Amino acid sequence: MGEYDPKGGDTVRVRVWDRPTRLFHWALVLCLAGSWITAEQGMLEWHERFGLTALALIVFRLIWGLVGGEFARFSSFVRGPGAVVRYVRETVAGRHPEHVGHNPLGALAVVALLLLVGTQATLGLFANDDILYEGPLYHLAGYVLSGSLTGLHHQLFDILLIVVVVHVVTVIAYMLFLRDDLILPMITGVKQMAPEDV
Repeated sequence: MGEYDPKGGDTVRVRVWDRPTRLFHWALVLCLAGSWITAEQGMLEWHERFGLTALALIVFRLIWGLVGGEFARFSSFVRGPGAVVRYVRETVAGRHPEHVGHNPLGALAVVALLLLVGTQATLGLFANDDILYEGPLYHLAGYVLSGSLTGLHHQLFDILLIVVVVHVVTVIAYMLFLRDDLILPMITGVKQMAPEDV
């Protein structure tokens, strides 16, 4: 799983994130940013394109979570509440346990973001703006139901934005306080780890 890196001191290079997982991650970042900007600017056709792309990415990630690389599979990182509590307790106590892939708390973030983005994009399929725009599946919902789903689409965005901000702040905190760089491995696919943690 790991390979010795003579330039890395007492660390080994571990290939953790495969290319499809990394491409998914950064493509979803672009889609969320694009969706937000185009919604704010009233560019609803582009907003729809970003939303449909995000939905396609979520479907891909769900499939890849079943058949993808070792660390991309949900079975390798999704754990129960007990594992999350133990991980948080150990980290707060100063014994930050290293994980090659997602730690139990990071797994919660992954699941939450997949659910939120998937739900948000699905709601957008039925949305309308009461003027010119109707989502691609508006005709299946009708005016009244579409109005309700559009309201949920707007409300859920606020929750999604909070979760994304918490995610980004947490990644920065890991770098600053735990000296655990989560960004570079999501770019290169490789994580530097102590041999005993691999």
